[in-house]
Amino acid sequence: MYKSILKPLFDFFAAFIGFLILSPIFLIITLLLIFANNGKPFFFQKRPGKNERIFKVIKFKTMNDKKDKQGNLLPDYLRLTKTGSFIRKTSLDEIPQLLNVIKGDMSLIGPRPLLVEYLPLYNEEQKRRHEIKPGITGWAQINGRNAISWQKKFEYDVYYINHLSFWLDLKIILLTLKKVFVREGISQDGQATMEVFKGNK
Repeated sequence: MYKSILKPLFDFFAAFIGFLILSPIFLIITLLLIFANNGKPFFFQKRPGKNERIFKVIKFKTMNDKKDKQGNLLPDYLRLTKTGSFIRKTSLDEIPQLLNVIKGDMSLIGPRPLLVEYLPLYNEEQKRRHEIKPGITGWAQINGRNAISWQKKFEYDVYYINHLSFWLDLKIILLTLKKVFVREGISQDGQATMEVFKGNK
């Protein structure tokens, strides 16, 4: 009952109220990023959701679009702006995803929505992360976020699916708030974000 009825209801109302409360911050960040990113405050990207259904995730655009002489985007750490770095460290870049939750594409809690090109790279166990809606935060995020290996991240995702409950969700919410304040696991060593997933070896 919790998974199929109460969780979706909680997602919608909590996301709606949360967005209303955070709307002044949302507007301020939008204005800052308009100046920092040449009029492009938002970042839209296709991601696989529940049952691998593709949707567009929305985030604040924390990196510019600078390219090298060959026309290729520069590495993340060279494109991450000062404003963007602050927004990432404080997890404010996740605020727009409340709109994805309100739309029903995402949940507040679940495996993070990853890149579409990763879909063919998962093994059967890892594919289970798509049995439920992706989340803004999740079990992997409070256990290392971007600082842990892909293998460990997927293990945490499947663990969450196997143990999904109100009490686990409550624990994740509380620990997520703690992570935001202490700013742990934002990136891997030597990376601006998370290294690219290249499949199982």
